[in-house]
Amino acid sequence: MPYLGESAALLTSLCWSLNSVCFTVAGRRVGSAAVNLGRLLMAWATLLLVHLVAYGSLFPVQAGGARLGWLAVSGLIGFALGDAVLFEAFVLIGARLAMLLMTLSPIFSALLAWLFLGQALTVPKLLAMAVTLGGIGWVVWGGGDHEEHPHLWRGILLGIGGALGQSIGLVFSKFGLAGDFPPISANLIRVTAGVAALLLWFGATGRLRGTLGALRDGRATAFIGLGAVTGPVLGVVLSLVAIAKAPMGVAATLMSLSPVLLLPVSHFVFKEKVGGHAILGTLLALAGAAALFFV
Repeated sequence: MPYLGESAALLTSLCWSLNSVCFTVAGRRVGSAAVNLGRLLMAWATLLLVHLVAYGSLFPVQAGGARLGWLAVSGLIGFALGDAVLFEAFVLIGARLAMLLMTLSPIFSALLAWLFLGQALTVPKLLAMAVTLGGIGWVVWGGGDHEEHPHLWRGILLGIGGALGQSIGLVFSKFGLAGDFPPISANLIRVTAGVAALLLWFGATGRLRGTLGALRDGRATAFIGLGAVTGPVLGVVLSLVAIAKAPMGVAATLMSLSPVLLLPVSHFVFKEKVGGHAILGTLLALAGAAALFFV
């Protein structure tokens, strides 16, 4: 199918826009910890059924030790750690700013490739990074976000942590997907590792019952369920298809469109002030992130 990877990347961006709104609403009702654990449990159950129907088995036990290791570490870093801090950023600064900070992920990916894979950081790449940082800075400092978000700086740090977690997780996923391994199987392994890590953590800290108890909020649970389907299930599977079937630069660019899609949502749904500086800064950040893969 022509443009399969590109189509998957664009749909990924739409899914992540929707699930970021769902998790923001739910997180402000029951807290980010309950959202993270609840959506992974729902996504895990869904993926088990999907995998059973698609491949005739509940779990891809034939994946092999090395592949299981790469994908499990990817899930631990991406889902259990990276998304935990990202969801708290959703609560503190909203979906629009949090997803804007996720445009830092290509920068972190380039830095990781330089540190661990020996890929050169050329002057054009450094300029593209500067453009992205400039766009983000323009949005953060150019408007009234300080008044709307009293915990702005804490939210920014958590959003940066989410972007870093995504970058590291994608690097490990790339190794785990080698040899045309099915994206649905890969995602099930990643989600299983994330669920196991969160259950162990909340159990060891005595917070498991309270965290699960928060899911008795029916409205929050409905949003978490919708977010789980569009995020860890559809969104992540589509993202794995995108990076497997499309050039990495094209895929990463199309998957980074969420901040643009969230501009009208933030204005009309969350009643945030979205001025010209926010629109131009967002487009500038996205342009820099896209250019990073083509220079």
